[in-house]
Amino acid sequence: MLKSDVKRVLGLMSGTSFDGVDAAVLDTNGEVIEAFGPTEFRPYSDEERAALRAVMGCWPDAPEVEAASEIIESAHAEVMARFDGVELAGFHGQTLAHDPRGRGTHQAGSGAVLAMVAGYPVVWDFRTSDVKLGGQGAPLAPFYHFALARHIKADAPLVFLNLGGVGNLTWVDPRKAKPEEQGALLAFDTGPANAPMDDLCHTRLGRARDDGGALAASGAVDQAVVDAFLNEGFFFRVPPKSLDRGFADMLDRVAHLADADALATLSECCAASVGAGFDYLPQMPARVLVCGGGRHNTDLMARIAAHLPCPVQPAEVAGLDGDMIEAQAFAYLAMRVARGLPTSCPSTTGVAAAVGGGQISTP
Repeated sequence: MLKSDVKRVLGLMSGTSFDGVDAAVLDTNGEVIEAFGPTEFRPYSDEERAALRAVMGCWPDAPEVEAASEIIESAHAEVMARFDGVELAGFHGQTLAHDPRGRGTHQAGSGAVLAMVAGYPVVWDFRTSDVKLGGQGAPLAPFYHFALARHIKADAPLVFLNLGGVGNLTWVDPRKAKPEEQGALLAFDTGPANAPMDDLCHTRLGRARDDGGALAASGAVDQAVVDAFLNEGFFFRVPPKSLDRGFADMLDRVAHLADADALATLSECCAASVGAGFDYLPQMPARVLVCGGGRHNTDLMARIAAHLPCPVQPAEVAGLDGDMIEAQAFAYLAMRVARGLPTSCPSTTGVAAAVGGGQISTP
């Protein structure tokens, strides 16, 4: 157990977009943010990305997972070596499968291996205990979003919207004293975000993404596809709720459309799902701060703004690094685990009570 004073903690995040490893240092005691430290990004190579995509949906007993785990551990060890003075790390791992009401959740990669390589403790396997206690195991960044809201001195409810492979939002009331306090947070996945658009670009165009949403902006939306999408049962489930990479058949839904029209339709599906999520908020927020890669997609940001009744802004307007918030979150959560503090609660994952996740591996 670490003491309650501020530590220099490294957070490591590799999301379902398979772009690479985000790494960020946070000076924190797991309650307040003392300072933001240096950051790094280690992209996956085309070969690494293809190998990880090939094992998407696999559970730990699948024979091909071992090789994928070695790729993940090697990439993370490489980026960890770039930082000095780190006392603790939070390692999310690479989500390959997530079925909280079935087999559970699977993040590939071993924190024990990374602790041995790095020479300091690593907190990992953040989601399993939440799932075992009836939670969705996701999203896990909301407790950090609460700390960020307090750090930027927000005085009214606001929303953090993360646009990664999957979209998720956190409604925060910064006037509450603690994140686990009733009415402080509501968090849930909104639906697919970048993943279907990136997958379409990968399969049809041979490129990683639609940079800036330029091609989507030139296309026409097939509203019938969007309407059918919004009629799926997920959107009628009361939060908290979570997805894996979103709806697996999204590319099939737009298979009849030209590239630009397909991307426009997928972008509109993402934006409309965010709008649908706002129906569940306890109070309209003063603003929405957007983090994750999707905030660089001008077309997507404009579509989301058209669906929402409040300002939609990139996290940078509040002095935050929108590319690194999730990595920072796992530094923050690692410190909470080390101190025995909760990392999720009923209003974030649907778990029965506030619970601390994660296991600590030492060198």
